[in-house]
Amino acid sequence: MGFEAASRPPPSPSWLCSRSPPSARLSPRHLSVTPASSSTCKSTALCCSGDSTKPSSSPSTRSYSRRWYNPLRRGPPEDRPSPEIVRRWIEADQPLASQAKFTVVSYNILGDKNALKHRDLYTNIPSLYMKWERRKHVICEELMGWNPDIICLQEVDKYFELSKILERAGYVGSYKRRTGDAVDGCAIFWKANEFWLLEEESINFKELGLRDNVAQLSVFQACKAESKQLLVGNIHVLYNPSRGDVKLGQIRHLSSRAHILSEKWGSIPVLLAGDFNSTPQSAIYKFLSTSKLDIMSYDRRELSGQRSCHPAQVFGEKQDLSNSLFLIDRFLTCGWTDEEIKTAGGKAEGEVVAHPLYLKSSYATIRGSARTRDSNGEPLATSYHSKFFGTVDYI
Repeated sequence: MGFEAASRPPPSPSWLCSRSPPSARLSPRHLSVTPASSSTCKSTALCCSGDSTKPSSSPSTRSYSRRWYNPLRRGPPEDRPSPEIVRRWIEADQPLASQAKFTVVSYNILGDKNALKHRDLYTNIPSLYMKWERRKHVICEELMGWNPDIICLQEVDKYFELSKILERAGYVGSYKRRTGDAVDGCAIFWKANEFWLLEEESINFKELGLRDNVAQLSVFQACKAESKQLLVGNIHVLYNPSRGDVKLGQIRHLSSRAHILSEKWGSIPVLLAGDFNSTPQSAIYKFLSTSKLDIMSYDRRELSGQRSCHPAQVFGEKQDLSNSLFLIDRFLTCGWTDEEIKTAGGKAEGEVVAHPLYLKSSYATIRGSARTRDSNGEPLATSYHSKFFGTVDYI
């Protein structure tokens, strides 16, 4: 299909999937950029390409500064964002399958309830900056600044407040709340004058025995090019670092449903975005990028890589006793039970878990500075608080 995601980096991951014949809790996964100094939001992205071969050497890139477009600038004072911000964008200089372009951003915006419940993670952030009334406008300014065609959000617990602001900017949205006691969920917004929603599907992982997380799948058609269709997936994967089996199960099921829906609409391109709660050096990232994983080669508790991202470990600071005990625990092997194998792979037997998509990270396919990228080409961090520094968000 002739759909390409116009990609614009600074620190944030992503993947774009085209079928063959991409101490801050706020950063866009675009095509995404991590804000320089925000500690209350986060970004995302993942990309599926039409062929399983890895791209050739990094394409040359061009960079430029772009002033943010802000349709809320003339709004009432209480909704008016602060002054314009200029950011440096990097765009891929490579041939596109089509001249048709669209932009996507993905953020874990840090739910208001979680911000209050886990205040210990943000002890260095003045309380003023943690208040939802302020964060709501800062988040919307960030989103409006990118002027994206499609927005994927995670940890949304004030959907109608965000929707009210985004509707004035021309967006319509869809929301899926998590099951259980959680009050947050996933939301997708899109420009009503750019895309029509053809079909949507919500995934309740609880129904599959995979915890209370949820995901969304939406099939869009470009308003100005009716032959152009796209499937967008949005997910917030389970956080628990020790339950790699559940994380694999959630991602595997999302990918499987995305593939089925894509085939239903004629093998249309697939783009997955979200907070995958897994680092670029992890086995789960390998699963995403290679479409399979021999789980018996890994400790279930280490599949996500999160346990190696405490700021003290990353920055080489002095570690306290509790963190030392945590490190000792990492050396205790953890085997797989039949139930955990079934959770990860969907069946009780078999050592290899697979998914049907060919995914490529939207960030990893765009060359960036070694100062801000890791060995996989992903941003060094899309999430930063007192207990974590690393990348877990992708397109």
